[in-house]
Amino acid sequence: MVSCSGFMDSIFENEPRNKKPKLAKEDEDENRILIQNQDFNTGSGFDLLPRDLLLDVLTRLPISSLIRFRFVSRSCYELSHDPELSRLYHPVAARADPILVFHCDYPIRNQLYFVGYDGDHSGDNKISVRKLSTPFCGSMPEFNVVGSCNGLLCLSDSLYGEPVYLFNPFTRNHLELPKCRQFQDQEVVFGFGFHPVTNEYKVVRIVYYRTKHRLTRNNRSYPRSEVHVLTIGKPNSSSNNSWRCLGKVPYQLDRQAKEVVVVNGRLHWVSRPGRLGGLPGRTIVSFDLEDERFKLVSKPVNRSNYHLTVIDDCLAAAVSCGYGKLEIWVMKEYDVKESWTKLFNIHGAYLAKVVSHDYRIWRKATHGKMVRVLCVLKNGEILMEYRGGNLVKYDPKWKEFKDVVFHGMPELFQTTVHVGSLNWTHTPI
Repeated sequence: MVSCSGFMDSIFENEPRNKKPKLAKEDEDENRILIQNQDFNTGSGFDLLPRDLLLDVLTRLPISSLIRFRFVSRSCYELSHDPELSRLYHPVAARADPILVFHCDYPIRNQLYFVGYDGDHSGDNKISVRKLSTPFCGSMPEFNVVGSCNGLLCLSDSLYGEPVYLFNPFTRNHLELPKCRQFQDQEVVFGFGFHPVTNEYKVVRIVYYRTKHRLTRNNRSYPRSEVHVLTIGKPNSSSNNSWRCLGKVPYQLDRQAKEVVVVNGRLHWVSRPGRLGGLPGRTIVSFDLEDERFKLVSKPVNRSNYHLTVIDDCLAAAVSCGYGKLEIWVMKEYDVKESWTKLFNIHGAYLAKVVSHDYRIWRKATHGKMVRVLCVLKNGEILMEYRGGNLVKYDPKWKEFKDVVFHGMPELFQTTVHVGSLNWTHTPI
């Protein structure tokens, strides 16, 4: 008999690179066969409890425990696939402290790890980081994390921009998106998000390119552009199967900034600075996932050194003011300039511990950004990533920094704030 714990360990480990990738349906079929072959007692006490009570209990479990629950018995497996559980679980998980997904860049890329973090936990180093299996690693050995939305990750090939996958790292459902038009010399910016009105996921692909007669030495400008959109999760729609071209993008987005922030059904990027971006300073550019139009969003202060994040479901900007000072602003009423409010002042530089060769690799990967604000925890502390290999939380009440260290953390990584869920592209939100 195959043990439940042994099967679960295989879910959170990487498969060999030479193994043929499976479709999500094949994974489900294999899991179902495993359950049928297990000698579990299907007459467990779970069968005697009311369905509503069971669903309420299951929504309180961490996502890793909920996945384990699937393999207790056949009835548990069937209950864990109840669409109502997916619908109920996600809002509960979204209100808790997040799952942290680490994309490991050194010494080997294409590694994902995760940890469920409770900001009130005092012994962080007693919590273990676990490796996530990526069933498509054979077809995409090098990837970037485009973003996380409603429990789904969007990953793109870091060398060519294709293939692109949607992936639930806990259920292991994954979908390879159709190929899109490629240019000989191009730079690509991605975005991934969900609009609550249309109930659709969309992947946005913005490509900047040059034609052959513009390929001159020392000329790094990309004067031409195209915007492509792929709709996912809309039943019986031909738009699910192909990219749609919307024409040119009116702004030059910062191709080095990796953060794509989703708020109010809109994607948000930052434009390139000065003359290169065609706008004064660095400006916030949004893309509405419903009407598929670009729009400028006011920034909180007239500074250029800032990055975007999300705090309490609101658009936020972390502004570097020099000498170790960081201001965190929140737009409390979306698209209302006057609603920008400064919530936090962080004074004093944190001295992150850095190994020299690791630092050079991370600085190149993140284009020199020294700190990223990840989120505000439920206890009010601010979780930040310093220099690619250091997680730090800042207590605004006592104005103290504290290292966040988990057992088994990779040496060099970039962090994605994630909500662990059972969602897939067709799950109602």
